[in-house]
Amino acid sequence: MSDPGIKTVVTNRRARHEYHLEKPVEAGMALLGSEVKSLRAGKANLQDAFVSVDAEGAVLRNLHIAPYEMGGYANHEPTRPRRLLLHRREIEALRKGIEQQGYTVVPLRLYFKHGRAKVEIALAKGKKLYDKRHDIAARDEQRRLDRLVRR
Repeated sequence: MSDPGIKTVVTNRRARHEYHLEKPVEAGMALLGSEVKSLRAGKANLQDAFVSVDAEGAVLRNLHIAPYEMGGYANHEPTRPRRLLLHRREIEALRKGIEQQGYTVVPLRLYFKHGRAKVEIALAKGKKLYDKRHDIAARDEQRRLDRLVRR
C-alpha cells in the first residue's frame, strides 16, 4: 500500500494460506479509547479472529487487543466482541455468504486510514490440503523463474 494516509498495524498472513478469498471489504470498528491507544502501539493479534453476522449487524470476535499499559481502571477486555461499521447491503452480502456451505468471514489486516481504525475483511472458503500444496508449488516455481531472469 503506497497511500501515505494508511498505517498497517497487523496483517493476517495465514488467512491467504488457509482460505480462498473473495472480494475484500473495508470496515470501521466501534472501539474504546484504550483499544485505539493500544492499536497505535501495535499490540494486536488477528490469528483466531473471525466475523459473525447477527440481527444487530456484523461483529468481529476473538480479535486480541492487548490492554493499554497506561489504562488503569478504564482498560478494556482484550478479546471482547467489537461491532463492525458497515452499510446494510454489505452486511446482507456477508450474511448470504455465510449461509452458503463452507464460507466464513475472516479479517485480513488491521490498519489506520487517515487516523481512523479500519479492518479489511473478506468472505472466504477453506482450502483443501491439495490446494495449499498447489499454491506452494506455484510460488516456488515463480521464485525459480525470477532467479533465472535476474541472471
